[in-house]
Amino acid sequence: MATFVQTRGLLSLPTNPKSRASLSRHLNPSHGLKNRFISLNPKPISVPSLSSAAKFQPLDSKPKNLFICRAEAAAAADGPAQPAFGEAEAEKPKLLGIEISTLKKIIPLGMMFFCILFNYTILRDTKDVLVVTARGSSAEIIPFLKTWVNLPMAVGFMLLYTKLANVLSKQALFYSVILPFIAFFGAFGFVLYPLSNYIHPEAFADKLLNILGPRFLGPLAIMRIWSFCLFYVMAELWGSVVISVLFWGFANQITTIEEAKRFYPLFGLGANVALIFSGRTVKYFSNLRQNLGPGVDGWAISLKAMMSIVVGMGFAICFLYWWVNNYVPLPTRSKKKKEKPKMGTMESLKFLVSSKYIRDLATLVVAYGISINLVEVTWKSKLKAQFPSPNEYSSFMGDFSTATGIATFTMMLVSQFIFDKYGWGVAATITPTVLLLTGVGFFSLLLFGGPLAPGLAQLGMTPLLAAVYVGALQNIFSKSAKYSLFDPCKEMAYIPLDEDTKVKGKAAIDVVCNPLGKSGGALIQQFMILTFGSLANSTPYLGGVLLLIVSAWLAAAKSLDTQFTALRKEEELEKEMERAAAVKIPVVAENDDGNGSLATGAPLNPTSGDSSSSPSEASSPRNI
Repeated sequence: MATFVQTRGLLSLPTNPKSRASLSRHLNPSHGLKNRFISLNPKPISVPSLSSAAKFQPLDSKPKNLFICRAEAAAAADGPAQPAFGEAEAEKPKLLGIEISTLKKIIPLGMMFFCILFNYTILRDTKDVLVVTARGSSAEIIPFLKTWVNLPMAVGFMLLYTKLANVLSKQALFYSVILPFIAFFGAFGFVLYPLSNYIHPEAFADKLLNILGPRFLGPLAIMRIWSFCLFYVMAELWGSVVISVLFWGFANQITTIEEAKRFYPLFGLGANVALIFSGRTVKYFSNLRQNLGPGVDGWAISLKAMMSIVVGMGFAICFLYWWVNNYVPLPTRSKKKKEKPKMGTMESLKFLVSSKYIRDLATLVVAYGISINLVEVTWKSKLKAQFPSPNEYSSFMGDFSTATGIATFTMMLVSQFIFDKYGWGVAATITPTVLLLTGVGFFSLLLFGGPLAPGLAQLGMTPLLAAVYVGALQNIFSKSAKYSLFDPCKEMAYIPLDEDTKVKGKAAIDVVCNPLGKSGGALIQQFMILTFGSLANSTPYLGGVLLLIVSAWLAAAKSLDTQFTALRKEEELEKEMERAAAVKIPVVAENDDGNGSLATGAPLNPTSGDSSSSPSEASSPRNI
């Protein structure tokens, strides 16, 4: 005779679950997905013939005597009861619709990003003025610096960082990296620059230049103004290390994917307010140098003031990092991630090269570096021709930084809609598309500027000035798309990875691949100049190279989108299974007093055996 097991309405807890703690000890946690899902409108389920080992009470016409399934805390004696299915969790406190615990992470991260980019804008604008306007130097030094100085130092830092990551804690690693930057910039403004006339081997460089000829002006300038070149490299590394590795690595550590998708684009809102104000700061000190009297080294005064600001912001970054680590709880990651053993430097590099996911990420970073460098260096050569004075050059760069901040702030507002509406894949393709379209416009103006000269004259501009403005617009739009879309997309792609791949992958990609992209663009330009005689003659070919690089960029973004989506789904499934394993459901029968009692002493999920191996197991509702 068939027997039916029914549920009455939603699964509910008994009125006094703790009184049945002795019964709950017999239960085992659910290990399968099929035990996690219970229909809200259950149908009667036929159970095969019962054996004497499972003695059910006889059914009568009263519905209250039917056996029912109730959700009960399975470990009441061992700890707090687990919430039942369908029971809402206690609502967490919110402010403006955002949980307080989330705001405690997002606000300090936004302030950290503000300070980091404020410093980076000052350093970025200052480094160009130092190396381009110094005596015995010119803009030709920049490609040599990026290729032969910046890249080797970046590789050396990555190797050192990889070793330190194996022996230091995350907090010790953070402080060990950022404090030397703060110390150097403070020392440069107050020690190295005032002593530059004494520590630079200008006389020896002049002798070598007379012997080797003017074609070695760039390499010899690196030796002539070595402290300025060191500042240039440290400023470049600030962008690669402090922004990409330290900040984004920390943000990925304390945020979930859902929080990242919602707030990563918004991190740049406060940061780009800093970009606007730092641009005004650079412009203010540029004008200050002009207003000082003769015989006063205005650049030394303004440099001390700006480096003091950089040091102060650096200590503010350290304080915010300390506060978050001490007062903000970290999110729980999936416990089923494969723990990878500690790897040496060569093992780490081999592992990263063997990962298609990391290779695609590296392609994105290298392609951006090459693409932006192909256009930016050509634009800076026109900028130097238009504004030969260091005061005018620095003042224009201050305006450029402010405009970049305003454009990026606007893009940040739009980026959240793009992520929510179209997803990661579309957002990742916008930056290369913008860079390609604006780059075509810039190179077209360089190629066809002559025929356009009469029309530009009516607008009060020369072809050179028009190229400077169009190139500035190209850099503004490209950088705003990078900060608002490219960087958040790149950092979100790290989140589903395990900790070992995440830490060493970021060090390899952000510290090495970023300068590798810039150096690659510089090498391409050097080859073009040697082959075709000048940058102007190389312009059509540079445009063709730009098209090829952006095409590879778009292909890598499409491949990474597929892999990122798969990893994200896998992590969500693992978290669901972990939550389900913590919930335990016994089967109880209802008594006349309305409370339930265990219908059988058998556990809900037998640890061994199959339903077909023994008739006594037919009473277990494992087929529900």
